Amino acid sequence: MAVTLKLAIVAALIVDLALGFGHNAWAGLFSDEPEIIRKFASMTPLLLVSFLFDFIQGILSGVARGCGWQRFAMCINLASFYFFGMTIGAVLAFKFNKGYKGLWVGLICGLACQSTSLLLLTFFIKWGKEDQVSKDTNHENEPQP
Repeated sequence: MAVTLKLAIVAALIVDLALGFGHNAWAGLFSDEPEIIRKFASMTPLLLVSFLFDFIQGILSGVARGCGWQRFAMCINLASFYFFGMTIGAVLAFKFNKGYKGLWVGLICGLACQSTSLLLLTFFIKWGKEDQVSKDTNHENEPQP
């Protein structure tokens, strides 16, 4: 898992660097309007942060699925996005008049909460016990002679 997580971080940084230094070129591929290119440039920092957290949570969600923790991961996702991220996004967007940037900050907060929760889950799990559960599960499905 550690190697995959490091590769995901490297990939996220490569994408972030390409988008960060070439945000005008990327926006120019889709529109010639200076207003759209300017608005995209103002959103680029939020996009870069969300890419980084999204790459990390993708790996950690895969670890949770592979270990059979789907229900626990679902609870983490619900709490992170609906209770934490959407609440922050709605407050920023509508109470503090931050608009779409406030909503996106809420999404980033949800991603950060989800990534941190899944990372803590994978660090503090007793992997020896999980290995034994995996071995027991795999032998149950083998055909009997």
